[in-house]
Amino acid sequence: MEEYKMNGKPVLIVDDEKNIRLTLSLAIETMGLEMDTAMNGEEALAKISQKEFGLILLDLKMPGMDGMEVLQKVSEIRPDIRVIIITAHGTIESAVDAMKLGAVDFLQKPFSPDEIRKLVSKVIDRDKLDEKKATDYDSCIELAKRCIQDRHSGAAMEHIHKAIAINPSRPEAFNFLGAITEIRGDRLEAQKHYRAAISLDPTYDPAQKNLERTTSFERSGTIILDAPKEKVK
Repeated sequence: MEEYKMNGKPVLIVDDEKNIRLTLSLAIETMGLEMDTAMNGEEALAKISQKEFGLILLDLKMPGMDGMEVLQKVSEIRPDIRVIIITAHGTIESAVDAMKLGAVDFLQKPFSPDEIRKLVSKVIDRDKLDEKKATDYDSCIELAKRCIQDRHSGAAMEHIHKAIAINPSRPEAFNFLGAITEIRGDRLEAQKHYRAAISLDPTYDPAQKNLERTTSFERSGTIILDAPKEKVK
């Protein structure tokens, strides 16, 4: 199996459930990545202060210091670290706040080892993209995600509009445009973009779920940027 590198830095797994930490560790171990674990937010921040990490898999709901508090601290002291949010109980409020802090990747419980490896490899590959050479639709979408991670929403919008110019018939960019508009606080405008994505492809599930969430009374769930794809071999 191909080995992945996160700028030569290890991955930190933060979850209060031992079985989840074990599942994540075993999946990431097969990718040839060095890793460490923490059972709560306090331990995670202590390890971050002592060691360089390239990626954090961070549970959103933990006793004591929860994942959002950890994400806020990480964004302040180590904004270069990429973060994947692990959640089973996400709300739109927490999802919006997480994206404002640079988290664009969500791993929904329950998950499989293949799903873990696929998402981790995507985050790593995203940082390898050469902006000057990225001229295809999918690369523009991934560059937009990288810009959100770096808290550059304006640059993210530029890459999304470039993707739309390359192929205006695909729904992904319009869905992403809705997500960025949503984290900027304009829910009604976001709904227009979600509807545009659905009009291009009525079967495109992420835009459907985003629209349903933003128009429902409770507005629960997370912002969805990607449709499920084939498993990693």
